[in-house]
Amino acid sequence: MKLSDFDYKLPKERIAQKPVSPRDFSRLMIINDKIEHRKFSDIVDYLKEGDVLVLNETRVVHAKLTGKKETGSPAEIIVEETDGKICRCKIKTKNPRPGINMIFGQYKAKIIEKDDDEFFVEFEEDVTEVLKDIGKLPTPPYVKRKLDREEQYQTVYSKKKGSVAAPTAGLHFTERLLNKIKDKGVKIAKVVLHVDFGTFLPVRDINKNTLHKEYFEVDKENARIINNAKRLFVVGTTSMRSLESVADNKGKIKAKEGSTRLFIKPGYKFKVDYDGMITNFHLPKSTLLMLVSAFIGRDKILDAYKTAVSKKYRFFSFGDAMLILK
Repeated sequence: MKLSDFDYKLPKERIAQKPVSPRDFSRLMIINDKIEHRKFSDIVDYLKEGDVLVLNETRVVHAKLTGKKETGSPAEIIVEETDGKICRCKIKTKNPRPGINMIFGQYKAKIIEKDDDEFFVEFEEDVTEVLKDIGKLPTPPYVKRKLDREEQYQTVYSKKKGSVAAPTAGLHFTERLLNKIKDKGVKIAKVVLHVDFGTFLPVRDINKNTLHKEYFEVDKENARIINNAKRLFVVGTTSMRSLESVADNKGKIKAKEGSTRLFIKPGYKFKVDYDGMITNFHLPKSTLLMLVSAFIGRDKILDAYKTAVSKKYRFFSFGDAMLILK
């Protein structure tokens, strides 16, 4: 298996720069024995009484700080974890290395350690307070257009703060659509997986068995709802990784919280029996595309992507969605 096995050609104009409004007016590709083309609000037609729909209720935080190095060159950091005055982060600047001093607004900081593609930075103040004061909402690096409203990059059901990127499959849902789904007798289960900015980073080694660390949480009540599902549908790769991280060897969901580095790629044996998955169209060579390939097969998903390009679907975070039925 090679990284190039998960590459595909995508015209730049197919990368969505803003969300559709209303959210559920985005397009929906149905992948089953054949491909169908619908709009997202039609998803209710594919759900039945007794089904369970699993949502990731994480919320994106103001984790981006923009400033400069002491030399005057621009610097930007995405804070992923805080511990008092020290944070683990991604840094975007020329030649970042330990010992470099930076300033963000009135706040001074220093790079103290490098760990692979991440850094540890020490501020003179508590990092949480710095973020509260001047932190901005991080958006994907391929989105060049400024958001009209920050809520455009949050799901309508987001609750638990902690992500630096949105679980984008959930961006298509409106309160009205969720109510229609519930009225049909579908149960909603909530899990948490805080999305790390590493989700946007290119894969360097496809043969490694772990990813960047991400926090997850599944409580007893939601585990019970999921285990009693007649049919199980997950919204997004993050919801699926949460369930795979807490399932036992018989596929039963256990209440648990912790961190996962689970890398799902072709060859992975799924613990849970899923009936369907809702997901967006992902970046070439990304871990997200590899996960979906593990779920329905690389050739099938890449054929669907070719169809999506020819039919002018919108790709990535603010793009259209697909419903994969097993």
